[in-house]
Amino acid sequence: MGQSACSSHYFPLSDKAAHCAQTGQPAKVTQSFSHPASKREREKKKVTMETFNHKLNIYLESWMGPRDQRVRGWLLLDNYPPTFALTVMYLLIVWMGPKYMKHRQPYSCRGLLVLYNLGLTLLSFYMFYELVTAVWHGGYNFYCQDTHSAQEVDNKIINVLWWYYFSKLIEFMDTFFFILRKNNHQITFLHIYHHATMLNIWWFVMNWVPCGHSYFGASLNSFIHVVMYSYYGLSAVPAIRPYLWWKKYITQFQLIQFFLTMSQTICAVVWPCGFPMGWLYFQISYMVTLIILFTNFYIQTYKKHSGSLKKELQNGSAASTNGHANGAQSMERTTAKKLRVD
Repeated sequence: MGQSACSSHYFPLSDKAAHCAQTGQPAKVTQSFSHPASKREREKKKVTMETFNHKLNIYLESWMGPRDQRVRGWLLLDNYPPTFALTVMYLLIVWMGPKYMKHRQPYSCRGLLVLYNLGLTLLSFYMFYELVTAVWHGGYNFYCQDTHSAQEVDNKIINVLWWYYFSKLIEFMDTFFFILRKNNHQITFLHIYHHATMLNIWWFVMNWVPCGHSYFGASLNSFIHVVMYSYYGLSAVPAIRPYLWWKKYITQFQLIQFFLTMSQTICAVVWPCGFPMGWLYFQISYMVTLIILFTNFYIQTYKKHSGSLKKELQNGSAASTNGHANGAQSMERTTAKKLRVD
């Protein structure tokens, strides 16, 4: 028999009442799938969150000035809490991940690593190429470039720099792969500091200075990441690994990148063009922290251990010079493999 309208879940309440009044059947009211109280709670939470975001945005603008309206409505850029929450989740995984993996076998992830590093190599090359060509053909001033002087070029730069910001979220996977492979010694303070800060810094950059002088550091960093991620992608293939020779130079390239970025930022301070001074001073300060941390990493990783290797060779303890000693990798190669800085 067909289901009566008076007992059906699918008839609207108004239609059901009218039908039951005509037929004389009692109307059976059932609970809807979406309870009004729960709906009101969701709406209340939504309003509360919108109010919080609105107040936070007002506070940020009172402190940093009006936001750039050209990125209004872009993914993840309207409100800061999502970016902050993603960073907190990252730090929680960094803390809890090694504990979870402590008594478990490490995962190889070789195929995923090749695809992941290849993808970031291609994305980094795309960003580097687009930024350089846009700046070159758009006539950007090397010494200082404000954020509202070349509309067509500015818009192109903004689009590419959004991808640069988003790539900092993708790069959280660097750390997650370390955890899955139980390479916990690679999760250093420098590694976490660099990854956690970059995503947050670039949220602010995209909201206040999404073009102009901001292009330079992103361009250099994208080029360095082409070199770096191509190395790590290839090194995931054992047959290719012996032919990769530029690992130690990656850190040198990174240090050169920081010095060049800081120098170019100082140019905008010396020859101002309207680009906000506060951002320039912040970038110089941030570059100083990276130079200190990366220099310390380079000294700890290469200089000290190369000295130890020479001492071992003089004492005759190294059996060969082809990268293996008594069937184990030589200290220099082991050290180069141990610590990774992205």
